[in-house]
Amino acid sequence: MRVRPQRSARGRCRRYAFLLAFVSVLGSAIAMRGAAAADVVTVVLDQAQMMQLPDRVATIVIGNPLIADVTLQGGGNMVITGKGYGSTNMIVLDRVGATLLSKTIQVVGPRDAVVVFRGIDRESYSCAPNCERRITLGDAPPYFDATLGQAGSRTSQASAGGR
Repeated sequence: MRVRPQRSARGRCRRYAFLLAFVSVLGSAIAMRGAAAADVVTVVLDQAQMMQLPDRVATIVIGNPLIADVTLQGGGNMVITGKGYGSTNMIVLDRVGATLLSKTIQVVGPRDAVVVFRGIDRESYSCAPNCERRITLGDAPPYFDATLGQAGSRTSQASAGGR
């Protein structure tokens, strides 16, 4: 028969203190990750997303307007449009220059996009469910220009009523 040594109250307290410290550190890390994610607004390239602004907004600053652009709407709303891939920041200020809101805007590609490489030349397609040509930043110039020309020609024909 094996006898288990009794653990002292001091040993149990140390073990519980260690466990409590571990759980609190883990909880802090999870909370910080959630807070960091809350400071990022993700927008799909060439799409718009609505965002509610805080009260007393006087100025909106966008770090790189080639990546994202904003348009103010009535009722304290703002439209964020993804212009180019990457991330930039947005700072919202009141009349005295105090920061009301600070966020990172991350512009990502669409989920239905398929990229085909022919050697070093890139072509983009939108596949939902059938694949059609799409114009995307980074496509090879001949493909980009041909697709853009076709889209422009189609738009002109539609505007003219097919005349």
